[in-house]
This record gives sequence, structure tokens and C-alpha cells, in this order.
Amino acid sequence: MQHKEANTDGAAGAGSDRRPSVVPAPAATAPEMSDRPRRRTFTAQTKLRVLAETDGAAGIGGIGAILRREGLYSSTLTDWRRQRDSGALGALTPTKRGPKSAVRSPLAAELARAKRENAHLGRRLERAEAIIEIQKKVAALLGIPLATPDSDDVS
Repeated sequence: MQHKEANTDGAAGAGSDRRPSVVPAPAATAPEMSDRPRRRTFTAQTKLRVLAETDGAAGIGGIGAILRREGLYSSTLTDWRRQRDSGALGALTPTKRGPKSAVRSPLAAELARAKRENAHLGRRLERAEAIIEIQKKVAALLGIPLATPDSDDVS
């Protein structure tokens, strides 16, 4: 039987002098794309400016052109109008997201201070009682009689 050499360059029907083609690596992500999308925030002035422009747009398609230019949806415009109508500029100020911090009352601060002072005085009392117990033991070892509170008033 005759033995044929196997074609190792991977190209069917191609000559042996041909090199395999190099496949370029995939392009890196665009530099303008961030790793994580961020929510856009608008200032109250921007919201009022866009609302004034849309209120003044009389022609057909005028509001749509403004929305396309600003990159907004009509639902966003509706939300801003509701905010404006409910409280003008106050409703348009951006609110802090997340859990709201509790309002500290002066009584709560005074209570916290009193609890800290009570704990401090309790520790001082424990130390003083420990010192008194040691003094009693030393007096008993040395044979020194201790004065009791009842014996001080004897006259």
C-alpha cells in the first residue's frame, strides 16, 4: 500500500507553502463606554428649561424634536410636569436616594449622654467596691479593727 502524507496546514486543496491566516483579536470595548451604566441626573434648572421649551413648542413634532435632542422620553417629561405642578422648584430638586437618616431630637441626645454617664459611674462604683473589699481583707490580715458606720456616732 502506498502511504500519503497528511496535509497539516489545515487548508483543503491548498499548496504546502501557504501559511494559516491570522485572525485578529476582538476589538476592545469602546473607551467612551463605562464599566457600569450610570443613572443620569438633571438639575432643577435643566428640568425647568426643558419644560419651558416644550411648553413653548407650538408646531407639530416640536416636543418630539426637543425630546430627541435632550435624549428624554415623554414619560420623563410627564413626571417633570407633575413635579412642577405639585410644588414648583421644591419638587424638582433632586432627592438623596437610599434610606433616610432619622432626625435627632435633643431629648435623645440627652438620654444617650445620661446613659454613658451612668455606665461610667457604674464602672467607678465597681472599682471602688473592689478596693474596699481588698482594704477589708488587708485589715483583717493585719488585725486592725475597722470602724463601722454605727460605731462612729457613739459619744
